[in-house]
Amino acid sequence: MPDKQSDERSSPPGLSSLFQKKPLVPLIKECSVRGLLKRVLSPLELLFLGIGATVGAGIFIVTGVAAGDYAGPAVILSFVISGIVAVFAAMCYVELAAMIPCAGSAYAYAYAGLGEIFAWIIGWDMILEYAFSISAVAVGWSGYVTTLASNAGITLPAALVNPLGVSGGIVNLPAVLIILTIMTLLIFGIRESAAVNTVIVMVKVGVILLFLFLAAGHIDAVNYSPFMPYGWNGVMAGAAVVFFAYIGFDAVTTAAEETENPKRNLPIGIIGSALVVMVLYIAVAVVLTGIVPYTTLKNNEAPISYALGAIGFSWGAALVSVGALAGLTSVLIVTLYGQTRIFFAMSEDGLLPKFFAYVHPVFRTPVIITLITGGITALIAGLLPLGIIVELVNIGTLTSFMLVAVIVLVLRKTDPDAPRPFRTPLVPYVPALCILFCLALVTFLPVYTLLRFVIWLLVGLVVYTMYGRHHSILRTTSHDS
Repeated sequence: MPDKQSDERSSPPGLSSLFQKKPLVPLIKECSVRGLLKRVLSPLELLFLGIGATVGAGIFIVTGVAAGDYAGPAVILSFVISGIVAVFAAMCYVELAAMIPCAGSAYAYAYAGLGEIFAWIIGWDMILEYAFSISAVAVGWSGYVTTLASNAGITLPAALVNPLGVSGGIVNLPAVLIILTIMTLLIFGIRESAAVNTVIVMVKVGVILLFLFLAAGHIDAVNYSPFMPYGWNGVMAGAAVVFFAYIGFDAVTTAAEETENPKRNLPIGIIGSALVVMVLYIAVAVVLTGIVPYTTLKNNEAPISYALGAIGFSWGAALVSVGALAGLTSVLIVTLYGQTRIFFAMSEDGLLPKFFAYVHPVFRTPVIITLITGGITALIAGLLPLGIIVELVNIGTLTSFMLVAVIVLVLRKTDPDAPRPFRTPLVPYVPALCILFCLALVTFLPVYTLLRFVIWLLVGLVVYTMYGRHHSILRTTSHDS
């Protein structure tokens, strides 16, 4: 049967070979046994990786923006809607991650389900999503460091905390340094990185729980009226904005080749982290909009800190700043990690230069691509303003989620008997709803964001045409056989 399946999936040279797929059963075996990366991550470490990648700038910053500028107190519904989309996407990711335990996440799944050209597109899309997300979070991290230093009476030079040409800036040095520090940590090993991430996640979740404990007794029902000042359009626009807060749990799937018993542990890490984050976000939205009027959150870059101060906890600003720094640091660890594993998978397949996939003989980590990724994202974070960096993150993630849902539907048809340790429930309804919800959120993004995304994809197709299609191991092997 596998030989027949392989023959059916082979394509002759030419345009049709762009859609050539990796045979599913050999791919599963390859990912399970090749052993280039150490399998060391436990279910708890995966859960903390997911929470660490997700809980960051979204809960500390975006909550106030969405409430004040878009949805009002109904931002609670915005978080529920985005959370449902995230959970639907998580269930699709889990089926594929448990079935195909490969580094590369959606890129690897697309290679098996849709073909090489779609694998390249989603891989290129994820490069954009992760690289700009890393840089955006590093800039936010720098902002909190600057604020903490200012509160301590230390004024950092404007030239070294702002990007080139902004407010007298030359380079955002703290943003550069934090990326380079995490890059070094990742080179030494994922076990060490996961241990650091676990500690950081405990700190930031503790800060969030303390906020909920302190503020819950100060909720005033008057602040919930009017509950939906901008109508359902405001709720949906808020959902599109706060979706940024859910980005990250999918990074757990990039750890598939470094996970102990991935068929059992990946579902725990992915679905568990998505549900924990959803509960935390909704709880924060309920409490935040209940203790201060939503109008006071408009254009507020530190809503939780502001709210604690408004109810008499003046030390809240420093507390939240520490929690935010911890949150942003863990997001950087997991996102930079995920970016390197996507590059690793693409170079292993020949679509990017093979030397990217070099694994250090002692640390057993992809050291060259980690250095390259750290260097490029540090450069972006150091020289570009935050507004330019963050525009393309949401569209990249929504596109990835849609394609993953499509892959689940396709593989259920083309490979119905393949082993599935976890099966997405209610197929085709859950994947279809994931696709529809993602499309709905895309329509609320700015038009210029969509145009820039299209330009990025066109650049990617040029790179694939000039290099990837000529060096693809799958195509070369198929043509030689």
